[in-house]
Amino acid sequence: MPSDTRILIVDDHEDTLYALESALAPLGYQLGRATGGDEALKQVLRGQVGLLLLDVRMPGVSGLEVVRYMRRVEQTQHIPVILLTGFGPDQELTTAAFRLGVADLVMKPVDPWSLRTKVRYLYDAHRHHLALEQEVRRLRAQVREHTETAAHSQRPALPHPDARVPSQRPSGAHAGELEKDRT
Repeated sequence: MPSDTRILIVDDHEDTLYALESALAPLGYQLGRATGGDEALKQVLRGQVGLLLLDVRMPGVSGLEVVRYMRRVEQTQHIPVILLTGFGPDQELTTAAFRLGVADLVMKPVDPWSLRTKVRYLYDAHRHHLALEQEVRRLRAQVREHTETAAHSQRPALPHPDARVPSQRPSGAHAGELEKDRT
């Protein structure tokens, strides 16, 4: 993951954005902010987002709608999302969130210690996952390059293994004589 990748915090209330930024500041990660679902989607699609902290209920595009869209787009479908809600436990919301592959659903007000632990784990795991994917692509390219180079090299073809096997006929024997011996 590029070093300029950031954690995007999305909430329609300035005081909540400020509180979340304050809670996450000790981690030392770059933080971004958005005040609505549309703005969040634009930032996510531009790239450089490694984790999304997303309020569920916002005017316009809701947090769940943002996640639904992200999961349909290849470049954003693996970005970890922590949904935030201030409306208490809701079984329907919980079911919908986890079906969409949300990493966690956190109730507001948020415990800063717990949030930092979750964010550190998810963000670092996502960074490691992306680094491994990049390494796999690099190794596949090397294998492909090596295979193409080997296929185009001008090495002489090796003789067929059967070409070195001596004839099985006894010396001086003709085909007719062998037939007599078999009968």
